[in-house]
Amino acid sequence: MVLKQTGSELPRRRFPLWVGLALSVATVGPTLAMAGNGQGLVASVGKAVPLVFVIGLVGVSLVGYSFVRLTRHLNHAGSAYALVGATIGPRAGFFAGFAMLGAYISFCIGTLALTAIFASAFLVELQRGKSDPYQLPWLVPILVAGALSLRLTGRDARVLAKILLAIEGLGILAMVVLSAVIVAQGGAAPTGVDFGVFSTSGVSVAAVLGGVVAAFLCWAGFEACVSMGEETADPQRNIPRALIGTLALTGALFVAVMFAQTIGFGTDAAGLKAFAGSANTLGDLSDRYIGEAFSLLISFTAVVGAFGCHMATGAISGRLIYAFARDGLGPPALARIDLRTGSPQRASWSVVVVAVVVSAVSGSTLSTTGSAATSTYFVFGVAGSVCLMICYLLVELAALWFTAAPRFAAVH
Repeated sequence: MVLKQTGSELPRRRFPLWVGLALSVATVGPTLAMAGNGQGLVASVGKAVPLVFVIGLVGVSLVGYSFVRLTRHLNHAGSAYALVGATIGPRAGFFAGFAMLGAYISFCIGTLALTAIFASAFLVELQRGKSDPYQLPWLVPILVAGALSLRLTGRDARVLAKILLAIEGLGILAMVVLSAVIVAQGGAAPTGVDFGVFSTSGVSVAAVLGGVVAAFLCWAGFEACVSMGEETADPQRNIPRALIGTLALTGALFVAVMFAQTIGFGTDAAGLKAFAGSANTLGDLSDRYIGEAFSLLISFTAVVGAFGCHMATGAISGRLIYAFARDGLGPPALARIDLRTGSPQRASWSVVVVAVVVSAVSGSTLSTTGSAATSTYFVFGVAGSVCLMICYLLVELAALWFTAAPRFAAVH
């Protein structure tokens, strides 16, 4: 496979390891994953939710190894588009790249809607005690977030990475503090610190394995840094390190926080019922174990975390579009690198504009239950997850292909 590149348009290789790591972590969105993904598992696996995340980490690490194996030899803005195309063939590469692009654009749309959901919820929390709290129309936070995203997404990746590090760092720190307090206080009475959450006692192995699929998706987007390969210094070393670092950081965090949440609610029937029925587990536990002020802080980190994930997916989507357009598979205007920022600004902006427009239109047409923004997040979140699973499968096949015949097609 020959991947076309016009030398004058290539980004300069200049970014250190932490830039790619920040974009990957922000795309995963640790705060979002921990606030809203454990509840759905309780009905099928009971208190074994932390065990499900341990197994999920093993599964996603296998996918991660495939990316690490390939990026030690080839780095390209098109990510799976190039990795699969240069091993299995151009058609498979296009299919993998198109699936990845569909996933990231879907996530960009969905997390924009999620930003609106969390912003509205945070506003309501600020008005605790009021019988009829004021709520913004869902379209207002979407338009505000979209405008801010246009201002930031197309900027220099180093600047964007610093913003994302600050956003996710705040959320991660808050979750670590909450988890430490829950464990220090001995969890919920009467079950306390119950390490039985890491066993299959009382739940079938089939149910646990079924729950692993949902847990696996909490790591969706861990490979975002791969699209930064052409902009990263020494990418054959730093991109694999960013991949490993993202999985190690989020893996340890997810297992620890999910353990703290499970024992925080309690592992008896009443505790599991409260866990499953919580709209925001981190906020509810903060209220119970620390206080209202910390609960508000956690709710705020959910807002900025959703927005950070939206910006990260917009930036990565822009690089995927840039790679397609550079190879003649898109408008030439989207294959341009902004000289001031060194990023594919037009391509990134096009994704943000699509996200705002689609969110505005879908909010008035989707008929699934819940608010317009919730419906938008659900529909595009599911669509993006399906696309990404297809992409991951093709990358794993590409790694196997490369292992059998360790060579790539020419890349110019």
